[in-house]
Amino acid sequence: MKERVVVVCPGRGTYNKEELGYFKRLHGDKKALIEGIDRYRAGSGQVGIAELDAMARYSLKQHSPGENASALIYACAYADFLSIDPELYEVVAVTGNSMGWYIALACAGALDPDSAIRLINTMGSMMTEGVIGGQVLYPLVDDQWYPDPALQAQLDGAVEEINREPGCELYHSIALGGYCVLGGNESALKRLEQRLPRVQDRFPMRLYNHAAFHTPLLQGISERAKQQLPPSLVQAPKVPLIDGRGAIWQPYSTDHKRLHDYTLGHQVVAPYDFTRAIEVALKEFAPDRLIITGPGTTLGGSVAQVLTKLRWEGMGCKADFIARQKQDPFVLSMGYEDQRKQVLA
Repeated sequence: MKERVVVVCPGRGTYNKEELGYFKRLHGDKKALIEGIDRYRAGSGQVGIAELDAMARYSLKQHSPGENASALIYACAYADFLSIDPELYEVVAVTGNSMGWYIALACAGALDPDSAIRLINTMGSMMTEGVIGGQVLYPLVDDQWYPDPALQAQLDGAVEEINREPGCELYHSIALGGYCVLGGNESALKRLEQRLPRVQDRFPMRLYNHAAFHTPLLQGISERAKQQLPPSLVQAPKVPLIDGRGAIWQPYSTDHKRLHDYTLGHQVVAPYDFTRAIEVALKEFAPDRLIITGPGTTLGGSVAQVLTKLRWEGMGCKADFIARQKQDPFVLSMGYEDQRKQVLA
């Protein structure tokens, strides 16, 4: 009997030094996919994904800008999705984090391969002349993933205080399990980094080459995207899609124009509640497992923090989750070799 799974697609920041060569190493049988992506990119005068993935060294300058990172991550994640064994798993819903929403659209069949690379490459290339604002990551839980009211209060106070200062714009961008991502202009982000107490020796963490996604600062990007990408690009999904509000787009009731408007409108300029998306995935679809596609493994912690917040199947803290993963993994991250083996045909 097949296991019912929800597939979770990653966003920006998941193809790093450790992931260099991910597609070449793991998806040699999917040359047609990467050739199609690179034909499109060649028409825009962009370096091919196959070339970027096969480089001898990882380069922040070449691999992290949106015009390259977005297509790289899409190629790896979509190839992973196609590798899930259909004899073992029934995909009952798809969701994603931030840019992972575009990948989720492709996995769910709301974008065909040509439309997917057109949308993803267009959105990723919107800021080649300069990144708009930035993002900062900050934890709201302690070392065992229990909510920390003091951290929440400090963050809320900092946001309120900074937004009262002239020339500062700061917004909640992504609810990411036990973390909060804030987006804003440079003045606001610098003040935020100064104002928040340092936690775990690495937070607040500026996300390199990330714009102020999911904030009103990207209103102009949203408008340009709607002009360049017509509603005909999008169709109803073949499996349910869970968006960044926790709303479900069903195969037989989706208006493709509304889906297009959400994708290039609300999704671009308003907060993305990934926490809510995972909660809805669990409560509405009751999957046997969650499968997180690669590249990378960073999204697993945020997904696990949602599980412990809900005390899902008795997991109430980090130690509980780790114990469960060792015994019978509820979350299968395809970026980990041992968990990947459980997913593949």
